[in-house]
Amino acid sequence: MTFNLKNYTVLAFTLLSLSGCSTNKLLTTAPQTKSDNSAVIEPVVSDKTLNTSVTKQALVPPDNPDKVTNAKVLQYVKLLTAKGFPGKNQGVWIQSENTLLANHQGTVPLPAASLSKVATTLIALQTFGAEHQFITRIGATGPIKDGVLKGDLIVEGAEDPFFVWEEAIALGNILNQIGIKQVTGNLVIVGKLYMNFKDDPLTTGNFLKQSFNSQIWSAEVKTVHQSLPPGTPQPQIIINGITKSLSASPRNLQPLVQHYSYPLAELLKKMNLYSNNFMADKLADAVGGAKVVAQKAAITTGIPTAEIQLVNGSGLAIENRISPRAVCAMFIAIEKYLQPQNMTIADVFTIVGQDKGILDKRPLPKFAVVKTGSFDNTSNLAGALPTEKEKTVWFVVMNSDGKLDNLNSDKKAAGKSFEYFRTQQDALLKSFANKWGTVKTQPSELTPNPERNSKTSRNEIVKK
Repeated sequence: MTFNLKNYTVLAFTLLSLSGCSTNKLLTTAPQTKSDNSAVIEPVVSDKTLNTSVTKQALVPPDNPDKVTNAKVLQYVKLLTAKGFPGKNQGVWIQSENTLLANHQGTVPLPAASLSKVATTLIALQTFGAEHQFITRIGATGPIKDGVLKGDLIVEGAEDPFFVWEEAIALGNILNQIGIKQVTGNLVIVGKLYMNFKDDPLTTGNFLKQSFNSQIWSAEVKTVHQSLPPGTPQPQIIINGITKSLSASPRNLQPLVQHYSYPLAELLKKMNLYSNNFMADKLADAVGGAKVVAQKAAITTGIPTAEIQLVNGSGLAIENRISPRAVCAMFIAIEKYLQPQNMTIADVFTIVGQDKGILDKRPLPKFAVVKTGSFDNTSNLAGALPTEKEKTVWFVVMNSDGKLDNLNSDKKAAGKSFEYFRTQQDALLKSFANKWGTVKTQPSELTPNPERNSKTSRNEIVKK
């Protein structure tokens, strides 16, 4: 039997203080090696690899940009320089189809911040496919009789980056449905179980243990439950033992339930809407690590490897640097990948004026599909701008005050730099929208597939 749960997920993102793309603490994440875990589905590349010859056709030479548009960009850079922000720390790349409209420092790798998530999005799609679901498996080491599981409850993690309170509550209700009210043994976590944007197995196991027993719910869990559809049951499972972590499941494991995550495309949309760093880092780890992401992104787009430098998948590291041209090429590569599946980049990135997320208050042109990236002293904006004259214009604007390597810099001054950059970016994009004509409706090439609205997570009973 299969059970669907339409989750209401805004609350879940508030659990993570780093869910945005800005932080005062700069982190690096080393690639992780997969553990021996039968619950993990290995990446399948052969039938999902992008046609790089098609993607590379989108590359345009960096010289001879449109004189009028480029002059406007140079004025923009001159304005920043006059404010004390060196021109060498600013990058702009704008193109429409195979026409280069503007280029300033377009081939220079600059601080990427959360534009790193564009690379993570591309390679996650290429590796797993848009429909891929991470399968968390639940089993037992003993019989179920009169509501009591006489043994351990085993949970095999599968690197699901969006397993949150809602998912766990639904899972607890399914276990109730198959007759489990009490567990005499332990709750055993095997492999990589992530929950509420945490990855320590004992922490995530204790979250799960709390989720299963509504008698011990915190105020936070109660609030999440209230956001679920009316009538959603409150699970009642008492686990008598402790939470443990093992490297492999016991041989006498009896399968009970499988939890399927949201499809990858929906996970990426959630990640990009809120610029969720945890999700990005874990998805990058799942495909082999940040270096693999950078290498494959360069191969896929035909961009020189020096223009994509990553140490993690989220952008929370000063070492993450990408050129504006590379960001643009990756956006186009994502578009090329999604087109045959009746999807667009709007299925995985934020649509201005429609999607709720971290961009709600920015006065950006309506219907643009964008991704931002920011540290205290860096602000980036990239994506697709729909226009009447030039159709879809791909743009990347990357700004920094040049003090990224100075971690003791004045935070108040850096904050002012960030706000100034954002204001100027918004004005620049609006001026181009006015120049090329604003669109009155969402163009088809930037419209998400409405059928994706029904895509969600689900639980399946496999108990024999």
